[in-house]
Amino acid sequence: MIGFNIRSLSWVMLLCGMAACSGIDGTQVKSPFSGKKYLSDAKHFRAVGMGQSANLNIAKSKADLEAKKALAQQVQTNLKVVTDNYASELVGNQAAEAIERFQTLSREVTNTTIGDIRGLGEEIRQAENGTYTAYVAIEIRKKAMFRFLKDKAKSDAKISELVRSQMVTLCEKELERLEEIDPD
Repeated sequence: MIGFNIRSLSWVMLLCGMAACSGIDGTQVKSPFSGKKYLSDAKHFRAVGMGQSANLNIAKSKADLEAKKALAQQVQTNLKVVTDNYASELVGNQAAEAIERFQTLSREVTNTTIGDIRGLGEEIRQAENGTYTAYVAIEIRKKAMFRFLKDKAKSDAKISELVRSQMVTLCEKELERLEEIDPD
């Protein structure tokens, strides 16, 4: 009797599993610029944006803006992790000010321009109704980003010399870490 119940349970599970597979809605779609080649890695921040409009230029602008926004979010998250990692190494009562100023500076940089952005590709599609869909893929090398932030920190007149020194040191340490990963 127990053998019968186990076999019956196996059949029920098999039938339920098949029903679940056939119950998935929709068809999987492969978007342009998908795959490992377009994902961020140890050396690069990468992002893809998509924009739609009846106007080609607007579709391209939307895609570019979406990609840059995604890139900026990745940079912000990475900088938060970096500052948290080095927070314990900063000394003095101005350590909190250095971290806050570094994060503010990084927000200013990512809100205005991200240095050394490179286009990985652009694809435009036009639907039957005449609307355009634009896809944009961009990247920035992490080392270039930290060099850019280091230069911005050196020239920031709004901060004290100690805070500037701490910010430059933080960038240099991260550049050294990245140099071990990407020596070119």
